Amino acid sequence: MEQVIASLLAGAVGGNIGGAALKSLSLGTLGNSIAGIVGGGIGGQILSAIGAGGLGDATASVTGLDIGSIVQQVAGGGAGGILVMALVGLVKKALT
Repeated sequence: MEQVIASLLAGAVGGNIGGAALKSLSLGTLGNSIAGIVGGGIGGQILSAIGAGGLGDATASVTGLDIGSIVQQVAGGGAGGILVMALVGLVKKALT
């Protein structure tokens, strides 16, 4: 559950970072956040599906928390958030 939350939060942050970096594609704070959350969820699920996230297996058995997996989910969520925000921004720009 922690990995999903990390992906979604990282996606929201990534969407807003992407909006700040790509001002012409920005959807506003709320739009960037929503697009980022969607992208973060997708990015995190793709990483899980391909088997990424096993770096912290040794610590997971001791603490019950897989730090390596969470870090990878954050990275994938952030990247997914930026990507989806940019794609939605491009579509919006093309339609207007």
